[in-house]
Amino acid sequence: MKDANNIIRNPLITEKGSRLSEKENKYLFQVDRRANKIDIRNAIKEIFKVAVQKVNIVNQIGKLKRVRHKPGMTAAIKKAIVTLKKGEKIEFK
Repeated sequence: MKDANNIIRNPLITEKGSRLSEKENKYLFQVDRRANKIDIRNAIKEIFKVAVQKVNIVNQIGKLKRVRHKPGMTAAIKKAIVTLKKGEKIEFK
């Protein structure tokens, strides 16, 4: 699990994430379920060329849903909240 593009799936652009990035210099990413904090830190450094201060991880389990009376599950994902050092910024295209 050393390829940075496989570790970082995509950025999560949400209302809460926008507020965090503006006020606290934190960014949200969906990451591979097998990745740990060190892998995520190295992948962010490699892809975006920024200095990472801290990485927090949230495991979001899938929820039980029903579609036309048949049970199913939503996908479980792993989110990373990456705090950058002062003066650093990530621009999404």
